[in-house]
Amino acid sequence: MSDRKSQTVTEHINGIEVPSRDVVQKLRDIFLNANPEIAEHIKWNSPSFYYSGEMKAFNPKEYKRDLAVINLHRGKILIVFPTGNTIDAAIGLGGKDYPDGRKIVELASVEDVNQKETQLLKAINNWIDQIEK
Repeated sequence: MSDRKSQTVTEHINGIEVPSRDVVQKLRDIFLNANPEIAEHIKWNSPSFYYSGEMKAFNPKEYKRDLAVINLHRGKILIVFPTGNTIDAAIGLGGKDYPDGRKIVELASVEDVNQKETQLLKAINNWIDQIEK
């Protein structure tokens, strides 16, 4: 996994204040360990994760390659899934679904991430199952 970590993302995370940095780093580890085809970069000035493997054909304006963006907003830590409304609700990830297809999950601490880790992994794998060839 370490060879898939982007130096740019590492530098960005190192610039985040603790305790938010610890939450973002924990989320980074979850996403990168979930599947070897998940890669990272900075998008919208935030750590973002995308699928780098083969995918079914799709319209690029659908943003199906983008998995999630970690957004730090007014002291809150948000995971924004651009196409999160396709994630099976039975997984129990929670969060809020938006009419444009996004799902946003708010996290408060590393402990909160630890409690939701199983649901996050299931959500990530459910999303990948939908887009892989």
